[in-house]
Amino acid sequence: MTAPLSCGYVNLVTIKLGLQIPNFSYGTGVEELFPTVIAQAQEADAAGFDSVFVMDHFYQLPGLGTPDQPMLEAYTALGGLATATKNVQLGTLVTGNTYRNPTLLAKAVTTLDVVSQGRAILGIGTGWFELEHEQLGFEFGTFTDRFNRLDEALQIILPMLRGERPTFSGKYYRAKDAMANPRFRDHIPLMIGGHGEKKTIPLAAKHFDHLNLTSGFDELPRKLQVVKARCEEIGRDPATLETSMLVMALINEQATADLIPDDFKQRVVFGGPDQIVEQVKTKVLDAGIDGVILSPVTNIDGYHPGGITAVAEKLRPIMGA
Repeated sequence: MTAPLSCGYVNLVTIKLGLQIPNFSYGTGVEELFPTVIAQAQEADAAGFDSVFVMDHFYQLPGLGTPDQPMLEAYTALGGLATATKNVQLGTLVTGNTYRNPTLLAKAVTTLDVVSQGRAILGIGTGWFELEHEQLGFEFGTFTDRFNRLDEALQIILPMLRGERPTFSGKYYRAKDAMANPRFRDHIPLMIGGHGEKKTIPLAAKHFDHLNLTSGFDELPRKLQVVKARCEEIGRDPATLETSMLVMALINEQATADLIPDDFKQRVVFGGPDQIVEQVKTKVLDAGIDGVILSPVTNIDGYHPGGITAVAEKLRPIMGA
């Protein structure tokens, strides 16, 4: 793989306050589905969010809905959002590596960067939703298989994003003088999602600008200790590996903890804007995480404009965002 990042590495991505759009079930007809997605992205853009993400899935996830609920293909949707927004960075949280050949993914991301005028982020992970793989014909394998696939894919994707023309022959992928033109930038910010201490965090330390931790609130201090140790082992300043947590947000003044299933309690904030900001501060920021990516719950009663704006107005000042 490419050489480890050095301690002089300068972080080129800032994700202090992000928005994830986790579903497309708004109680509307399909003709109003994407306009509602655009409205959310534009509200985030106007409210000062620095990034907007969609999930890279083809079926809705367990806990959020049934598999047959609406789910848009990520990079097509992001291309549409690129023409409807002006400032926010755009990406997936995160791309399932198993779903695309690495050369195709490199081409999709560089195209998104051109369309958005330099606002693309490459978020990537191993892939995990077995049902999608089984029903759509993608190879699933073991976690080790998927991680090895990601390792090989990065040996193709990262050089292509830099404008190089890699030749590679591995167990899973091959490429010969592969190129991705046009490119808007020589460096597209790289994000990896996960929390594994043996594989994901060391990989983040070696190659990535940003680590989105998928841990619960109670696990964050330990994960940050591991991040620090893995960076220092390779001579990287831990401060150059930006961190965030994906946090589900139930923005409702009447919401209580009783509404949150036990499996989600370590990942959800709830209540009015003041309550949500206080919970983000004490559960995420005070633990040492650099940023938060809010994932508002909209699959219960649809999207209500103003909610994320009210949260951002109170959250941005304490984050320096």
